[in-house]
Amino acid sequence: MTDKEMAPEALPLFRAMSELKRADLLRNAIVHGVAAGTVLFEQGEVPNFQLVVLSGSVQLFGRSTEGREVLIEAVRAPDLVIPAAVVTGAPYLMQARVPEPSRLLLIHAASFRAAVEADPLLAHAVIGSLAQQFRRMVRQIKNLKLRSSTQRVGCYILALSRKQGTPNQVVLPYEKNLIASELGIARESFSRALSSLEKSGIKVEGQTITIHDSTRLAAECMPDPLIDEMDAEDFAP
Repeated sequence: MTDKEMAPEALPLFRAMSELKRADLLRNAIVHGVAAGTVLFEQGEVPNFQLVVLSGSVQLFGRSTEGREVLIEAVRAPDLVIPAAVVTGAPYLMQARVPEPSRLLLIHAASFRAAVEADPLLAHAVIGSLAQQFRRMVRQIKNLKLRSSTQRVGCYILALSRKQGTPNQVVLPYEKNLIASELGIARESFSRALSSLEKSGIKVEGQTITIHDSTRLAAECMPDPLIDEMDAEDFAP
């Protein structure tokens, strides 16, 4: 287990459970290491497991019948991967891929559903996870529908700066085409937005963006705390 990886029994999801119930739920669970690029499941498949990210991340993609693909969300430790599908037994609406070496906890879906039904404390924790994911989705929808592409890119840079704790610089976490997809714009529009924002105090060098004037950038992009700021729970260990 790496320094950043959480032991399954220490996950926030299980902290309120009794030791006996937690041990029973995890008895047949599997800790599985996966390589970058691994497809965990396809959209339309019915869940066999509840996946919990122990370290690394999982990217969720939506695909149209014509084959167009967009990045919907990145799930990071220690969050659940699409618990709504697991709890209801409904097909996944997204494909899951791993962008980096990651470790996952796999709990049999039927066992997880039974435990959620039987243990109010676990059910409460799952509801909390679903609520966080719902709020993230609402923020994403507001970001897509209320802002121009340039504003989306600028606010993304400012939010990433806060998250990385580097007010004068950010390092893009993955390829620009994936970031563009997550922001709901084409790769070319993303590049044009970056070029436009250079007039507002940024400089782009590969995956690194230097912020020369964050005040000017904020004035141009108008960040909104109800869209761009995370809840306290999103930073919980």
